[in-house]
Amino acid sequence: MKIIEKLNARQNSLKNPPVTIAFIGDSITQGCFEVYFKNDGNLETVYDYQSSFATRLRELLSLLYPSVQVNIINCGISGDNAQNGFARLGSDVLTHSPDLVVIGYGANDCVRGGKGGESEYAEALRKIFRAVKASGAEAIYVTEGPLCTGTSPHISDHRIVEIAEKFAPIENSGLMQSYFKCGKSIAEAEGVKVCDLYSVWKALELGGVDITELLANKLNHPNRKFHHYMAIKLLETMFEI
Repeated sequence: MKIIEKLNARQNSLKNPPVTIAFIGDSITQGCFEVYFKNDGNLETVYDYQSSFATRLRELLSLLYPSVQVNIINCGISGDNAQNGFARLGSDVLTHSPDLVVIGYGANDCVRGGKGGESEYAEALRKIFRAVKASGAEAIYVTEGPLCTGTSPHISDHRIVEIAEKFAPIENSGLMQSYFKCGKSIAEAEGVKVCDLYSVWKALELGGVDITELLANKLNHPNRKFHHYMAIKLLETMFEI
């Protein structure tokens, strides 16, 4: 990818500007992990930007290109979907003139859109991909991860159990897979690189791994160690490994 060419060129020159990588997506992109209910009854999330895969990617790039300033702009918003992502793409992302934009949507689109919502999701992604390319930036589409496949025995709050009981049938029905399959098809058609993390999750599940236990909230947020792995997979996509 051209982003690697830029990093390589700029490590040999002090006159070149920093490399800027922007992330747009949902709670996974933002860096959301555990969830809990506050005393007022509202659901709250543990935010840990430093452990997000966006920050982990910056750490890896700083290791590989120590003389290059890499600016990471994390525009992930908890609860966001692709349609809203397109609406705020210009003001939140493209205004920073990024060299690369990493796009991660799917979970909220699937949960809210249900069966038949894939076309709306695909059209929103298409608009995002085209707008990013028109700006002169490169794009990577990330299929971030699954919903829980069941109710974890580590959940004690019945209200979170109820959420798990809602999410699990969606994941187990193959609907999430359908959304990501559609997204990958659009990315391929638009010439956008894909970092297919969802397929990794499903391969782990096929190998007997309880993927629900790899979710920090046992619902839909990968744990911190998996965010580090996500950053490595994203790096491999950038290097076209």
